[in-house]
Amino acid sequence: MAARSFGLTLGPRSLAFRVIAFSTGWAILALIVISTVISALYRQASERGFESLLSAHLFNLIGSVGVSDAGVLTGSPNLGDLRFSEPDSGWYFSVEPVSGGVTGEIRSTSMTRPIPPPPVSDVPFNPQFQRSYLIDGLAGEDLAVIESEFVLDAENRVARFRVMGNRTELEEEIATFERRLYTYLAIFGLGMIAINAMAILLGLRPLNRVRNALAMVREGQAQRLDGRFPAEIEPLANETNALIENNRRIVERSRTQVGNLAHSLKTPLAVLMNEGRAIGGQKGTLIAEQAAAMRDQVDHYLKRARMAAQRDSVIYRAPVAPLLERLVRVIEKLGRMKVSLSLPVDEVVFAGEREDLEEIAGNLLENAMKWARSRVSVSVVPATAGSDGRFAIVIEDDGPGIPEDKAREALRRGNRLDETKPGTGLGLAIVSELVKEYGGVLRLERSQMGGLMATVELRGAQ
Repeated sequence: MAARSFGLTLGPRSLAFRVIAFSTGWAILALIVISTVISALYRQASERGFESLLSAHLFNLIGSVGVSDAGVLTGSPNLGDLRFSEPDSGWYFSVEPVSGGVTGEIRSTSMTRPIPPPPVSDVPFNPQFQRSYLIDGLAGEDLAVIESEFVLDAENRVARFRVMGNRTELEEEIATFERRLYTYLAIFGLGMIAINAMAILLGLRPLNRVRNALAMVREGQAQRLDGRFPAEIEPLANETNALIENNRRIVERSRTQVGNLAHSLKTPLAVLMNEGRAIGGQKGTLIAEQAAAMRDQVDHYLKRARMAAQRDSVIYRAPVAPLLERLVRVIEKLGRMKVSLSLPVDEVVFAGEREDLEEIAGNLLENAMKWARSRVSVSVVPATAGSDGRFAIVIEDDGPGIPEDKAREALRRGNRLDETKPGTGLGLAIVSELVKEYGGVLRLERSQMGGLMATVELRGAQ
């Protein structure tokens, strides 16, 4: 389902949703790349620093050890790191004889038992007589070892110097840094996405103002889009105002032309009718009848043209309650029968001309009063969710009603189901045509009062 925020609808088809989704995806991708690069750079720097530290300790160890005249290794290396004195700490050094004539061995106090090096065939020395490798430590840790063979004196007596560092400790430090990095970047990313979404929604709020202004114009509460809009939207508002004004001019011009046409046709038709009556006889009567029919047809289709021009217009509104109250008072006086009227608490407004609504309700009320025995009921059902803004007017009576198979016939122009009752047979047909022109629905059903229930659904102005 679509969600609403800042008055904007967020859904797959929403512009705000698309912009936020794109910016969020880009932010996530950027954060992933940044975290990967920073993590890789930190690892490289940490490993270089670790290797530099081992090399420094190795040179310090070489400088601290010598050989006596008797060929015994001598020296008390102090590498300045307490970890070399903590048993099984993962930081060790050792000096071992390689050539003949050298005896003894020097180890760090942290190295509680010997750690044999790999064969030279597996890990050879480089041209500087150094080699580096990984081995298992005394406590199960991974050790990074840097090893060098060094000539101790002029007699070419050679010793092997090894410095071992805790590689597991380095990996734990890197992992701790990465966890903190990912946490901080995630917090930063969430904040950045939230701020970015708010900025986008705030930036698009003028579109919501345009939509609300258009709704007010459509509902007849305003004549144009008023207010100050951003420079990007102001041309759209100006063009929309020009379109509304042009539409209003077209409607007014059409109404004027319709009125002029009606006025220009009425006089010739009246002359034809008078001449037909003056001629008399069968021909005169035929002329008068055909002229009257032409007048009725002109009035009918001109009225339909007027309603078609007004349908979906932006300037016509008619409150329902006052109109029905007045109609009921008039009908009660003419029919001498009590009419019950039920109106909703909230105001219901018809999106059309008051005269058309009056003709719809008046014809239905007149029909109900004509057939009712003692009771007529009028009620208004306001628009509900999912009803497209439509409201309903329900008029019931306790008369004989209309059989279901006769309902369609009753809506035909000039058709009367009972010739004993006065009338022209046009009332329900007029109502049906008016309702159809406004895009509404007319239903004739059996009422719980026993008679006819006429329900008219029309579009309301929200």
